Formats: sequence, C-alpha cells, structure tokens
Amino acid sequence: MFEIPDDRKYLESHEWTTTEGDAVRIGISDFAQDELGDVVFVELPAEGDELAAGEEFGVVESIKAVSDLYAPVSGTVTAVNEELFDAPELLNDDPYGDGWMLEVEPADASEFDDLLSPEEYREQTE
Repeated sequence: MFEIPDDRKYLESHEWTTTEGDAVRIGISDFAQDELGDVVFVELPAEGDELAAGEEFGVVESIKAVSDLYAPVSGTVTAVNEELFDAPELLNDDPYGDGWMLEVEPADASEFDDLLSPEEYREQTE
C-alpha cells in the first residue's frame, strides 16, 4: 500500500498539491516514485515561470523511464526545490517532504475543485 496523505489533492498523473500559506506546493506521489524506480535527474521550471493547469512543467528521469510532470494548478512559480538537482533521490526517499518540487502562487483557486481527493486518488492506485 502506498502512502497517500489526506492533506493533499492529486492529479491522475500522480502529482500532488498542498497549500503552504498563500502558495501551493507541488510534488509527485509515493506511487509515482515507486513506479519510476531510482530517480537520477529532474528538470524543473525557474522561479517566475508561468504554469498552466494540466500542462507539462518538467521531467523526471529514472533508471527505468522518463516521465513528464503536469501542473495541478495555473500560476507563477515562486520557489523551486534546488536540492533536487544535486540529490534527485529525495523524490524516492521523501516524496511528500524533502522531495517537494515547486511552490506556485495560484492564479485561480477554483482549479483545486478539479483535483482528486485522497480517496479518489487511492481508488485510482489500487
């Protein structure tokens, strides 16, 4: 069974979001990191870049596969977890903590309504 915290919302493509004050923090789920295997490279946008909900914003490369990352919400990137560039394995070790990817200032809070609840995401991964 995979860890699926109840304090987040999810995309079908296995990204998660949680709020950090006014910002939204984004990462990949425990299920996603397990499917990928050992992560060896991460490509992320820069601070100030604009994201569009549902659009590709980066890439995760593992020893098994290369996967695109999709934005759960639209907005402006306000922080990037630069530790991932030197230690991409943080995605495997702690996908909901130290392995976070981006913080975004959301453009439209109503986009959260379109994301999967923890229960809906659990059903998808079973």
